[in-house]
Amino acid sequence: MKKLFAVLGNPIGHSMSPLMHNDLFSYYQIDAHYLPFQVRAEDLEDAVKGLRAIGVGGFNVTVPHKSSIIPFLDEVDPLAKSIGAVNTVVNQGGKLIGYNTDGPGFLKGLTACYPSIKGKKVLVIGAGGAARAIYFTLAKEKPLTLDIANRTPNNALSLIKECPYSVVSHAYSLEEAGKQLVEYDLIVQTTSIGMSPNTSELPISVNEIKKESMVCDIIYNPLETKFLQMAKQHGAQIQNGIEMFVYQGALAFEIWTGIFPDVKRMRENVLRQLGGHTC
Repeated sequence: MKKLFAVLGNPIGHSMSPLMHNDLFSYYQIDAHYLPFQVRAEDLEDAVKGLRAIGVGGFNVTVPHKSSIIPFLDEVDPLAKSIGAVNTVVNQGGKLIGYNTDGPGFLKGLTACYPSIKGKKVLVIGAGGAARAIYFTLAKEKPLTLDIANRTPNNALSLIKECPYSVVSHAYSLEEAGKQLVEYDLIVQTTSIGMSPNTSELPISVNEIKKESMVCDIIYNPLETKFLQMAKQHGAQIQNGIEMFVYQGALAFEIWTGIFPDVKRMRENVLRQLGGHTC
């Protein structure tokens, strides 16, 4: 019998996860299908009950349900619990177990272009859910410093205090961080600033960026945000959000099937829909 997999979110029409995972199920000859479901916040508990009742194999969770889904699961992986957000759920014999593959997915994608952050000075821009997943994951990699810049520095400070891993960190306003970008080896932009259709917006000034730095933006539409364009003009190496998207999906697929999939195939499949390239 064909197994059902899904993604829950609101809105959900833009998601490329069905394209990516259905291709993988076909490629690995797994009798399964992946569907997108638009679920309102007030219907989330019922949606999870329904998926459980029909024996779903697993599902992804996207905005705005990554935190609010936790009470409806049977178990949550320690990293996901510390982050306070779940993006992948697997059904193990009727037990729904939640994971977060966003941070590990970002790290796997990053290492393709930037092998190690140990001993590096790192800046994360933003203090939302994605920033939290990435910050907690990077904190385990022993950077020299791991700072956060946010429109509201108190939110960045709260995130730093809640991190379960020991790392030297400072919280800055966007303006303060912009004046000292030359200090950082790696800069990770995690906000939605610059995403289509508001492609002319910048989260932070890049005038002070270090020429040899690595600059990442987790946005992949457009493939090259204005932030990345300007960083490249200043001599930085850049990476868009495709790598994080593909690797978080690959890790989810592995949780569901035990197979770590062909990432190159996944990347090419997504890029065919968007056009362009990664690093």
